[in-house]
Amino acid sequence: MDIHTEFLDHGYKELNIPPTEKGEFAMDPNALHIWPRGDFMMIALPNLDRSFTVTLFLSNDQGAENFAKLDTQQSVVEFFKKYFSDAIDLMPTFDRQFFNNPIGLLGTTKCSKWSFEDKALLMGDAAHPIVPFYGQGMNCGFEDCYYFSELLADQGGFSKDIFQLFENFRKPHSDAIADLAVDNFYEMRDRVNDIAFVKKAALEFKLEQNFPDYFSKYSMVTFREDMSYEEAMLRGRAQDNWLIDFCKKIDSIGSIDLVELKNNMTQKVNNF
Repeated sequence: MDIHTEFLDHGYKELNIPPTEKGEFAMDPNALHIWPRGDFMMIALPNLDRSFTVTLFLSNDQGAENFAKLDTQQSVVEFFKKYFSDAIDLMPTFDRQFFNNPIGLLGTTKCSKWSFEDKALLMGDAAHPIVPFYGQGMNCGFEDCYYFSELLADQGGFSKDIFQLFENFRKPHSDAIADLAVDNFYEMRDRVNDIAFVKKAALEFKLEQNFPDYFSKYSMVTFREDMSYEEAMLRGRAQDNWLIDFCKKIDSIGSIDLVELKNNMTQKVNNF
C-alpha cells in the first residue's frame, strides 16, 4: 500500500465566544468571520446555541508567532491583544480556554490501494482524510457511499474487480478536494487582504447575482451536485486565474460590462 501523508506546519486550537447577556449572538451569525494575519489566522462560525466556535490556526513551532512561544498566560494575553484585540472582549475566558483546549493537527493523506483483494475496502476519511477548509470531508465520504452503491447497481451486484473500479473512479476526485482544501487555507490566511483578490470576490458576487449559470470555484465545489470535485478544481482554478489577472489591471469594478466580461472569460476558460 502506497501512503503519503502531508501535515501543514500549522495546528489549530478551538476557543469560544459565548452568547451576550441577553442570549443573542455577539456578532453577525450570517457571516464567516476571518481575522487574516498573513502567516496565521483566526475564524469564527456560529452555533445553534448562539455562541461562536473560534478557531486559531497558527504554526506549531515556526515563524515569528507560533504555538510553542505561547507557553505562559502573559504571552497568550499579549498575543491576542496585539493581533485580535477586537475579539478579546467577546471571549472573557480566552486565556483559560487556550490552555485547557488541545492543539489539533492538520494533515492530508493520499493512499493507494484502497482495498485488499475482494475482502476489504476503505472509504471516506479512512481512504482520504483532508484538512477542513472547504467543509467537504463528510460530503466526500457520503459521495463514496453513493457512487459505490451506483457501481454495485451498474455491475449487477458484487464482483471481484469492483473495489478497483471504485478506486479508479473516485481517487481523482478525492485528490482534487484534498488539494482544494489546502488551497483554501492559504486563500483565507493570506489573500483575503489582497486588493486584487477582494475585487475578484466582489466581481464574482455580482456575476453570480446576475447570471444563474455562473458559479465561482467555491460554489462549483459546494453547490454543483452535477460537477465532480476534479472538474470544479480545474475549471475553478482557470476561472480564478483569469479573474485575478483581470482585477490586477482595473481600479474599480463599478463600471464593468458584466455581459462582455463573462463572455470573454468563458471563451478563455472553457478549454481548461
